[in-house]
Amino acid sequence: MQGIVVVDKPRDWTSQDVTARLRRVFGTRRIGHGGTLDPMATGVLPVFVGRATRAVEFFEHAEKTYEAVLRLGVATDTEDITGSVLEEKEVSVTEEALLQVLSRFRGEIMQIPPMYSALKVDGRKLCDLARKGQTVERKPRPITVFELEMLSFDGMEANLRVRCSKGTYIRTLCKDIGEALGCGGCMAALRRVQAGEYTISEAVPLQELLDTGEPQKYLRSVDSVFRSFPKVPLTAKQEQRCRNGNSFSVALAEGTYRAYGADGEFLALCRVENGVMSTVKSFFEV
Repeated sequence: MQGIVVVDKPRDWTSQDVTARLRRVFGTRRIGHGGTLDPMATGVLPVFVGRATRAVEFFEHAEKTYEAVLRLGVATDTEDITGSVLEEKEVSVTEEALLQVLSRFRGEIMQIPPMYSALKVDGRKLCDLARKGQTVERKPRPITVFELEMLSFDGMEANLRVRCSKGTYIRTLCKDIGEALGCGGCMAALRRVQAGEYTISEAVPLQELLDTGEPQKYLRSVDSVFRSFPKVPLTAKQEQRCRNGNSFSVALAEGTYRAYGADGEFLALCRVENGVMSTVKSFFEV
């Protein structure tokens, strides 16, 4: 079996826990996921099965959309409610003040990764150092917050919707917003509602997937990863050249395309430049 299953990850499961279980469900070790979710987070986790794992590299840079709960007045060592409380402060934040602060976190910003993360410094995972009580200097990294919207606010907790680039830590964003408001803050809940092309409405609850006797019915074709790119059917001659890894002339505008064979098989993700189509990555069966 091969393809992509969009899992609605439950709370308290790691992304690796999910892929480990699905290796047994689909009967293959060739499985990978499209972007780590923290154990406390829920939501969209695309899992790539079989030859579809060849598409993971393109998914790593996909935009993500989250709905998060920011709890004001509480700072923790993990930057979310699962951690130890470092400080508590009174909260007297108005909706207007919150909206003004949110505007400072849109666009290209610099973010310091949290100590409780899998990033490595000098070959050591930050989370391993943090569990030993150690703190090391982390360099700020550029991220992009394309959208940051307040969905609701009751004076203590704000429900936020965030669309952001790869590498964004939502709990760090919550911490930074809390600090900018002067009262501190941490992430109280997180749900990923979109990852790349896949939305939460397409996701299957993990338990449903584990209970089914027909896991293959949940598999999406690998070309669904690239469905934002135009679909192009190739002639027999073009298809042969594509299968041989050769480029060929086309009457198409410059850009990225999904190339298909005469029988409808998805052959490759291709790029057209100066009227010549060449393969970026092939996906046909050899």
